[in-house]
Amino acid sequence: MGNGKQAIYAPLSGNVISIKKVADPTFSQKMMGEGLAIEPSAGKVVAPFSGKVVQLFSTKHAIGLESDTGIELLIHIGLETVNLNGEGFDAFVKQGDRIQKGDTLLIFDMDLIKKKGFNLVTPIIITNSADWSLSSLTTNTSIQAGDELFTLTQQRRQTKQAESTKPFTEEAKDIVKAIGGVDNIQAATHCVTRLRFALKDENKVDTQALEKLDVVKGSFTANGQFQVVIGQGTVDKVYQAMVEKTGIREASKEEVKAASGQKQNALQRGIKMLADIFIPILPAIVTAGLLMGINNILANPGIFGDRAVIEMYPQWAGIADMINIIANTALTFLPALIGWSAMKRFGGSELLGVVLGLILVHPALLNAWEYGAALKEGAVPTWNLFGLEVNKIGYQGQVLPVLFASWVLAKIELFLRKRVWDSIQLLVVAPVALLVTGLLTFIIIGPITFTIGNWITDGLVALFDHYAVVGGFVYGALYAPMVITGMHHTFLAVDLQLIGSTNSTFLWPILALSNIAQGAAAFAMMLAAKDDKLKGLAGTSGISAWLGITEPAMFGVNLRFKYPFIAAIVGSSIAGAFITMQKVLATSIGVGGLPGIFSIIPEHWFSFIIGMIIVIIVPFVITYIIALRKRKSLE
Repeated sequence: MGNGKQAIYAPLSGNVISIKKVADPTFSQKMMGEGLAIEPSAGKVVAPFSGKVVQLFSTKHAIGLESDTGIELLIHIGLETVNLNGEGFDAFVKQGDRIQKGDTLLIFDMDLIKKKGFNLVTPIIITNSADWSLSSLTTNTSIQAGDELFTLTQQRRQTKQAESTKPFTEEAKDIVKAIGGVDNIQAATHCVTRLRFALKDENKVDTQALEKLDVVKGSFTANGQFQVVIGQGTVDKVYQAMVEKTGIREASKEEVKAASGQKQNALQRGIKMLADIFIPILPAIVTAGLLMGINNILANPGIFGDRAVIEMYPQWAGIADMINIIANTALTFLPALIGWSAMKRFGGSELLGVVLGLILVHPALLNAWEYGAALKEGAVPTWNLFGLEVNKIGYQGQVLPVLFASWVLAKIELFLRKRVWDSIQLLVVAPVALLVTGLLTFIIIGPITFTIGNWITDGLVALFDHYAVVGGFVYGALYAPMVITGMHHTFLAVDLQLIGSTNSTFLWPILALSNIAQGAAAFAMMLAAKDDKLKGLAGTSGISAWLGITEPAMFGVNLRFKYPFIAAIVGSSIAGAFITMQKVLATSIGVGGLPGIFSIIPEHWFSFIIGMIIVIIVPFVITYIIALRKRKSLE
């Protein structure tokens, strides 16, 4: 293309998504530059333009390219795939090679990478995007390798920085000083975009001093590692200068990972495990929540009058019923979803996890939702196993039984795979593992965890029944801080347990309001800020928070200035107390922002809307007033 324009073609096939949806702040907060991401459908990367390879990382999970027109592009296959150390990746080019559009650059084993538990979402980043503007950007659509992905228009004449020979000695020393000095570093390594540290005490990090450095594009903590984003082509030079000039020992990624893991206690490891299990199935659950919200609008009275839509317009009844079936499927077969994801996390066969989950909701078993009534009538069916009476009940909507059963199944499967001859594994491993796990689940695991789950449900219901205002206030105040630590993932399991046992949850509506509160605080910062960069970040992250993704607002704006984060907590705690006092309930987990109202039982909409008004006005006003007083810091 002429006139300073350049087309970028898709380097791989798959579904195009917004960069803001990538679960890594380095990319979602655009620390590396503008771009998008692709969820790959095939494990092949081709050249998106003609140019050259400027960087190929040793683990082959990322490649840096430069077009003939000066566009610098980073293709990062998957998230945290640097930890695979090249396993599953093969390169067909080397650094410095000349490439033509469509040339094969890399191939990767999608099945292996998934089995190892890594996210395959592939960010495609213009690392010198300050020199270019993106147009014709398409997301939420499927694309084939070689199709036009987006167009870049040159903004200004590019000037190459003389960084290729720059030693970065002073920058390295400043980074080490900002993170607490050499004595605070247990181990350090780097990947294609960032420095990775295992620190003794992260409280010693001077984040403001660190992020004022020109070479630093951002920092955050993930998986026990403190990560400093530098950028491709520069990070290795900064790391080398750090090793040579500050006395830090060069460490491998395994050593940093091991040192980071030592910092995590049993609770932190448990929280991470739950996050690894529930995050992959979240899209199915959220989709179910949205569709159930649509069904609520059609089937419940009180929204458009005293009668439901399907009563006023009977022709809609079939559509409503069909939507209800589609929506309820994910929750009806929830154990199968959890079994799949849990087995993936524990290293077993995902298919066996699905089968285990389906066993627990087999139609021949007494439905868990009918157990209470059957117990009162003395009509609970049983098996007689050589004189041992075992309840013949299912575990619909239950979380704990399939979690523990999946762990046992994975352990048995892995034990057998190591000891059974390859020639008979198909006949032995899966049948024995499923049979033993099934027996243990129905006899021991199921009854015990079912009882524990009911205790948790009954305890929470009793707490919020007797101390509604206090419970709502405390949960509203704690939810956002829990997001920082990752503990909020544990409450996804609690919400699902509540829905499975009571067909509703009083916790999730508070979550939705907390997200709106963070967005409102970010919007106040957008209005008060003088700096255009901060205005843009606050505006886009505020929209993201109101649509259910709070991390950009929290980590990019609110926590950075602290008072917006506190203002959001004040608003969500007040609103949480109010809606809990009004007994607002959600029938499902949906989008945790403004669309969250569709998951609320319609008769509680008015109270929830008042809660929404509270979390919009209170954080916005508090943040804006304080920001005006501190406006110099926003310039």
